[in-house]
Amino acid sequence: MRGVVFYLGRRLVWAALVSIAAVVLTFLLVRMAPGNPISVLAGEQATPEYQRELAARLGLDQPLWVQLVRYLGSLAQGDLGYSFTYRAPVAEVISARFAPTLVLMGVTLLISILIGIWVGVRSAAAGRSRFWWGVNMLTLVAYSLPAFWLGQVLVLFFGVKLGWFPTLGLVSDVNATGWAMLKDMAWHLVLPAATISVIQVALIARLTETAMREALASDYVVAARGKGVAAGRVVWGHALRNALLPVVTVIGLELGWVVAGFVVVETAFSWPGLGSLTSSAIDARDYPVITGLFIVITVSVILANLLTDLVYLAIDPRIRVV
Repeated sequence: MRGVVFYLGRRLVWAALVSIAAVVLTFLLVRMAPGNPISVLAGEQATPEYQRELAARLGLDQPLWVQLVRYLGSLAQGDLGYSFTYRAPVAEVISARFAPTLVLMGVTLLISILIGIWVGVRSAAAGRSRFWWGVNMLTLVAYSLPAFWLGQVLVLFFGVKLGWFPTLGLVSDVNATGWAMLKDMAWHLVLPAATISVIQVALIARLTETAMREALASDYVVAARGKGVAAGRVVWGHALRNALLPVVTVIGLELGWVVAGFVVVETAFSWPGLGSLTSSAIDARDYPVITGLFIVITVSVILANLLTDLVYLAIDPRIRVV
């Protein structure tokens, strides 16, 4: 038990340090990027006097280190700032867009993990099967596809040509409630979720297959087969548990890519989540919203890595005594 507490304690301390560094770095990089929010807010015809007055009102006339200290002080109190363009607290702006992204992310990860692991295990267990060799080639091609291009192809084929799925937005009927609303949302969810899932399934499947081939060739698997253990139990009960360690590692690391991919995919499908909010905030040079979004994304990735560590504890008992 002490080993578990020490293991998690180290990672919590490290997560806190990384979060603080990420906040400072994000704040500085956002403000050093090209573009000026004052010119966007005031308009091209605004006088220099009005621009200076607006900058003073928003606190952007202060030195960068003063702005950073003020922001850290507000952040310590749970205040992410006030949006220039949405005229509302950043926390409210982000929370209003959080649910659609959470739904898209949850569905995408669930599909990717379940299908990717199943395909990888079946492919490794099938040996030299021509069918699964073809599946491996398809996963290699799928992983190399750019998300934005794949999304456009799915839109043109399934949305425009066949008309099977809607291509934009969260729902078609804003007045729908209950099961009608869920069905409408699920129908809109198919194409954006498929865009990200295809690439993630390919990655997880290939990684699982490689890890499973190594596990199936291990001595303990050979011994289990020699004792007459059922083939399914050998594959799914013995080999898979050991093969999951590198798979879990990559899934945790890929969460960062998934979050970044949402910016592209949500923009392409007009999905009203954090990704499309990030795109619009960058266009408007809305510093508080951009900074708040990157903080939320960074903390989410760090929490995902902590969750990965907990999964390690469940999969590999050896970690508990480290």
